[in-house]
Amino acid sequence: MSSSTVEPTLPPPDRTTPEPPPREADLARPHHHPHPAAGRRPLRRLSELAGLVDAHALALLRTTVGIVFVGFGVLKLFPSASPAEQLAVDAATKMTLGLVPETVLLLSLAALETAIGIGLIVGRRLLRPALVAFFLHMGGVFSTLVLLPDAMWQPHSPAPTMEGQYVVKNVVLVAVCLVVAANEWGRHPRPRRTAG
Repeated sequence: MSSSTVEPTLPPPDRTTPEPPPREADLARPHHHPHPAAGRRPLRRLSELAGLVDAHALALLRTTVGIVFVGFGVLKLFPSASPAEQLAVDAATKMTLGLVPETVLLLSLAALETAIGIGLIVGRRLLRPALVAFFLHMGGVFSTLVLLPDAMWQPHSPAPTMEGQYVVKNVVLVAVCLVVAANEWGRHPRPRRTAG
């Protein structure tokens, strides 16, 4: 009879490499956790920027419209530099019944638009005259939709042509200057004269 001995089984050796102990430099380094207020910084900056824009909104509006007008006015001083040059001259010629030479009309429009732009940019005492001149000028600009229907509207369609769109987009400038004018005249009401 043969005797067999059973050898005890050992668990398999752990083949994973042990994690080295932390170094002193790692222990001394502070762990940076995102601060709860860190995410609010961009929102706070946006809020500050919005407050800055709101505080100077009217100056921003009138200055940007003024820059546009100075740009368009100066372009008309150079022959064929303005894409609206011929359109403006044709409309002004109809309004003046052809009594004023085209060169004079173009220079007058250039001077008017440049003066309006400077008045809007500078503001102060020039603002009110500039606003009055702006609205009168816009009346002339929008009259081209009636005076020059062939140039303003596509045939057999109520859609404006490229030139017509050039005129229609001025509604944005009118809206801006209405806001500026409402603030200007609302803030400084003229004193009423008392009878007697």
